[in-house]
Amino acid sequence: MAEVAPESAMEQMKAAVEKLGSSTEGETEGDLTRFLVARSMDPKKAARMFVQWKTWRAEIAPLGYIPEDEVLDELGSQKIFLQGPSRSGFAVFIILARKHFAPKDFLQLKRFVVHILDKTLMSCEGHAEKGKEKIVAILDLQKISLANIDVRSLIAGFQTLQDYYPERLAKVFIVSMPLIFVGAWKIVSAFLSKTTLDKVQIVKSEEGRAAMLKEIGEETLPVEYGGSAKLVPLQDVKLNYLPATTG
Repeated sequence: MAEVAPESAMEQMKAAVEKLGSSTEGETEGDLTRFLVARSMDPKKAARMFVQWKTWRAEIAPLGYIPEDEVLDELGSQKIFLQGPSRSGFAVFIILARKHFAPKDFLQLKRFVVHILDKTLMSCEGHAEKGKEKIVAILDLQKISLANIDVRSLIAGFQTLQDYYPERLAKVFIVSMPLIFVGAWKIVSAFLSKTTLDKVQIVKSEEGRAAMLKEIGEETLPVEYGGSAKLVPLQDVKLNYLPATTG
């Protein structure tokens, strides 16, 4: 396919969205561009992705966001921590896998993923260029047991990022991966795109920890990982929720 100029691709995408019975009204060109980039600047593929996102968003978050009182079981585990911005201005969140157990209510788990991602992205507004806010995640597997290994939830989390938050993931650091998790990670990896997998770094050495410190910054990275910050529970970070933005 011949290369399409960015301006032309944008107009073609908007037209394709209308042909699919939807609208891009209210969306910034910066947000729409992320769908184009995620689909290699193919206007029709980007339009389909956008319409799928819009339908999903209306179903998963009809209020425009996920209130805390709708994910209280997941919040109660205190397994997610939301730190300050990275050196690049990206939002940093941490998952303590040893505090996670397979949910009884899987729909709440999926809504919790959206709650995390929305709040994380909103927390870096003003630190990163508008429309280019991204996420850096740390998946901490220290001291996990078989009871904490939940392949289904991990796949759901990564697929939500891939399918509905295009161009939002900057990096995932997996730290302290034990042998009991290796098989599970192989299964999860099979569901991830190459683009996503290229952003995952398994930290195995001091060199890897140094790279994580350089990416995130000492003032944001918690002491547990070589920085100087304290872990901040997700629910302790107070933000003013706004109408939904595009992933």
